[in-house]
Amino acid sequence: MRNCSARLWTQAFAALGMIALVAASPAKAAEVAPLDPPQDVRMAYVPIMKFATAYVAEGRGIFSKYGLNVELERVKSGTEAIAFLDQGTVDVGGISIVASLWAAWNRGLDVRIIAPGALDPMTNGPTKLLVRKDLADSGAIKSIADLKGKRIGAAGGPGSGGEYFVSKALEPAKLTIRDVELINIGNADMPAAIDGKSIDAALLSSPFSDQILNAGTGVMLGQDFTPGLMTVAFVASGKLIEERPEVAERFVLALAEAARMMQGDDYLSAENIAAYLKHTASTEEAIRKGAPVTYDPNIEIPLEGLADIERVHRENGRTEYDQPLELAKAIDGTFAAKAIETLGRQ
Repeated sequence: MRNCSARLWTQAFAALGMIALVAASPAKAAEVAPLDPPQDVRMAYVPIMKFATAYVAEGRGIFSKYGLNVELERVKSGTEAIAFLDQGTVDVGGISIVASLWAAWNRGLDVRIIAPGALDPMTNGPTKLLVRKDLADSGAIKSIADLKGKRIGAAGGPGSGGEYFVSKALEPAKLTIRDVELINIGNADMPAAIDGKSIDAALLSSPFSDQILNAGTGVMLGQDFTPGLMTVAFVASGKLIEERPEVAERFVLALAEAARMMQGDDYLSAENIAAYLKHTASTEEAIRKGAPVTYDPNIEIPLEGLADIERVHRENGRTEYDQPLELAKAIDGTFAAKAIETLGRQ
């Protein structure tokens, strides 16, 4: 059933003509003229590294190169960004793909994914499932299967990204969130919760997972549950897509160009670090010591991963519908396709 759902998504997307990412060679890459007069774009974003292509595009003048005056506006959550998109007060949102977004699409919210945010690494990803060391040492929890009936801490409530990651962590043991007690705890509070034994395990990322491991109060039970997955995305309002498509086209082109400036050693270039620090609460030391975030230079929207996110939320009972959502309500891949046609594929 799951493979069928993913296949239906891919077939539907292809039928809509949105997956044609056939690119020109770099030698034939086209020149794109800047918009004249320049166009204003307001983007609401949660200040995390997963949206750093926009930070680099702004900080290194790529948006300006294409005639865009992009104003980056910090928000507390993706839910707040969705509300601004719905109200028409922002043009683009950098948001997590959570259950409330699928529900909004089902109700007719006129916003669509136009480009990916960062992708989860294929190996050694930052999201880890940790178990209390005393439970591991006693043999009470030796594997993920032993989490049945146990208390697992994760950030976010029902339908959140945290819940999705826990669901994926449990899948290999044929468990679901109904088999555990899921407790909503902020990432920063999880080290104390593990130390105080108010939870048995925790699903979280660096630097808080590192705190637990370095303190010796927890050990790793697993990681890399969603390799290559896109859990965040750049979402544009229907108004921008329909009334100013040339602006959306150049916005995505700038993101693609920025992603190419963030590969390999260039990820930690002085110009990029300055852009990261301007738009996040991180420190240069944390960025340099942390695992590099993955940005696809071809900015493809990973359809099977999106189908899986939707499936899990739906199977967890977090949506108002019980059949796979029609793709056209969620995605417009034409701008990413155009960007790669312009730049060539890497």
